[in-house]
Amino acid sequence: MEGQFSNFINEVSIQAKMENVWGYTCRSWQNCNQETIQSFLSQCLEYNIDPQYCMSWVEQHKDEIPNWEAVSETSLGWVNEHTSTGSAISITEQELS
Repeated sequence: MEGQFSNFINEVSIQAKMENVWGYTCRSWQNCNQETIQSFLSQCLEYNIDPQYCMSWVEQHKDEIPNWEAVSETSLGWVNEHTSTGSAISITEQELS
């Protein structure tokens, strides 16, 4: 039970960090474009937040983002270029090794 609570707290803090990064880089869904999404992903990576996790969150709001197709394509290219083979490494996998 205690471990589940710790995991919950960690998830909340990661979400809060990611939202703070979003507020600093993109500021709003309407302001999200090819340039700001790359800045957002860069900052997420710098703060050790998985960029794929961040993009999953952004994608939930794709209907609010102008020119979503271009933003999505740019972010996919960024993730593939800046992460190991474009695949996420989960915290649990890192703890096991």
